[in-house]
Amino acid sequence: MARVVSGRILGLVCATAALALSGQALAATERYTVIANGEKVGHLTAEVEGANVAIDYAVSNNGRGPKARERIQLGADGRPLKWTIEGASLFGNPVKEQFDWARGRATWTSAPDKGAVKAAQPVFYVPADASPWIQGQFARALIKAPNRTLPVLPSGSMRLDEVRKVSLGEGARAVSLTVYELGGVELQPFFVVLDDKGELFALPGDGLVREGYEAEFKTLQKMSRELSLESAKAARSKLAHTFDGPVRIRNARIFDPRTMKVGAPSEVVIYEDRIVSIEPPRSGPPVRGETVIDAEGGVLVPGLHDMHHHVSLSSNLFNLAAGVTAVRDQGNDNEELLARIRMLEAGEIAGPRIVRNGFLEGRSPYSARNGFIADSLEEALDDVRWYADHGYWQIKIYNSFNPDWVAPVAAEAHRLGLGVSGHVPAFSSPDRVIRDGYNDIAHVNQLMLGWMLTPDEDTRTPLRLTGMARGADLDLNSPKVRATVALMREKGVKLDTTAVILERLMLSRSGQVNAGDRPYLDHVPIGYQRYRKRGFVTLEHPHDDERYQGGFERVLETLKLLDTSGVQLLPGTDDGTGFTLHRELELYVKAGIPAGKALRLATLDAETYFGRDQQLGTIERGKLADFILVAGDPVADISKIRQVRMTVVGGVVYFPAEIYEHLSIKPFATPPAVARPGKE
Repeated sequence: MARVVSGRILGLVCATAALALSGQALAATERYTVIANGEKVGHLTAEVEGANVAIDYAVSNNGRGPKARERIQLGADGRPLKWTIEGASLFGNPVKEQFDWARGRATWTSAPDKGAVKAAQPVFYVPADASPWIQGQFARALIKAPNRTLPVLPSGSMRLDEVRKVSLGEGARAVSLTVYELGGVELQPFFVVLDDKGELFALPGDGLVREGYEAEFKTLQKMSRELSLESAKAARSKLAHTFDGPVRIRNARIFDPRTMKVGAPSEVVIYEDRIVSIEPPRSGPPVRGETVIDAEGGVLVPGLHDMHHHVSLSSNLFNLAAGVTAVRDQGNDNEELLARIRMLEAGEIAGPRIVRNGFLEGRSPYSARNGFIADSLEEALDDVRWYADHGYWQIKIYNSFNPDWVAPVAAEAHRLGLGVSGHVPAFSSPDRVIRDGYNDIAHVNQLMLGWMLTPDEDTRTPLRLTGMARGADLDLNSPKVRATVALMREKGVKLDTTAVILERLMLSRSGQVNAGDRPYLDHVPIGYQRYRKRGFVTLEHPHDDERYQGGFERVLETLKLLDTSGVQLLPGTDDGTGFTLHRELELYVKAGIPAGKALRLATLDAETYFGRDQQLGTIERGKLADFILVAGDPVADISKIRQVRMTVVGGVVYFPAEIYEHLSIKPFATPPAVARPGKE
């Protein structure tokens, strides 16, 4: 199903008004408003007449958004018999999808795939590019299904679990609701709320609420967060392993980011949250009171860092499973992020360490609804002071921010001890923001577009993606490029790369699996598999594919140029699955950066940037116990970094296999053997 805005809280505010009765068919109109961070960003209208439904859906947020026109013919049990979807995906790629069931046969054609199967009865189809309207149909059918489980096409099954009964509104507006969790369709389960008549009332995780209950939107949002928090706390209790006494990890080799090499076999002992000793291999019986973990010749690597992330409760588990022990949050719901950090530090929920950056946007029709949106320079300066008062590390400036405000805002941030990161605002340039006070630039395309676009071209639009095709003609030896690189080196400005997202957006093609997704995709639910088999850019001419391919080659060459020139790269993903950080490091190596250097950038160098390298970033006596166990040597083969067997954060041990099983994902590596004291 179409994603509106990744990592954002969205609201769909719905209204159902009976219009007329025509014969035996009830005619009704369901109107929805799409809301992000309290602001309207789109609409969804469903015209229902008997068994026929016509849907119009459009979203515009952060200069992008899906559009869909759907026509559905429903069977007697609510399952679609015919379904057509036309429109555009998140970045404007054309959508033309169709599903049909007739005479015992189901067929479908979509951007990810097409197929046909025998089906004696209608079967629910999981669309690739539909509006969220169908989720209500899913839930209603599942309530009546045996074990509340149903098969879906193209494959797999979906399930429904009742979570909570709640009441909303007062007096005549009071409604009794039941909250369900629907899983098996997407990468993560989501909540569906039905009223006492079994009608769709809300999708609180995404924020769908019936018209007339807008005032209760925050209540629904809070309820969704409470439910997610309950699940997160339960997951921490289930998945976190703590030990009484020391823990000895035997038969391990250690990756040293300083030498960028893997050392000889060693034993690492941790006690509580610290590394207390690193010793040569020992023989004889276990030391009294120690828990022993057998690394079986695997490599211990300091915890990985995702330097461009947007934290969520679900991403916490995905990151731990991928070996990510620290993230830089580049923009979030401010109050929610602070609450999550407090819970992480108290040991109530599981997740990586979080370094928080404060999102700061300017007002425009293209504004991203996140953090703070400033209408004036004075507002922006006040926002910087709020971030400083709440312990943020940097501010992050976004696309619609007024270029003339950057210098005074950066100066105020620096005065208060904050750094400055961000996009290059529309109609500005990389050189200007560097001179105005940026400490790092977010996204390699934000840097490269400054070398390819004209000053009047608007990067608040999807041009910030489509313009990257011009990279096929970019000369990295040109004076303009060399001047920017020299300026970055002179000012010590870093680049938060997110090359993996550029690969995905530029090179994904409908019906194909992107190289970066291939190693994990068959482990995840069918809905996410299909989502990852879609294209994002429109290929209007025969040479467009070649130009995007060439443009991405310049991306890799830019990474190598910057690294060779002494500009620090910050490995980041702008994604919440953990899988993409592994691919980011693979892309560094593909660009010509040695695997050991790529690992150093993702470990020690990241902590050096944070100013925490005396406590984190290497595996040494006295440092905090943040590291991972990898099956194989990632210096010899960077792809081995995908085989994480154990993740340790502050001495708390997690086994990725257990996390993935909890998330209904097939694991990638087995846990190591653990022998507790007196049980060997």
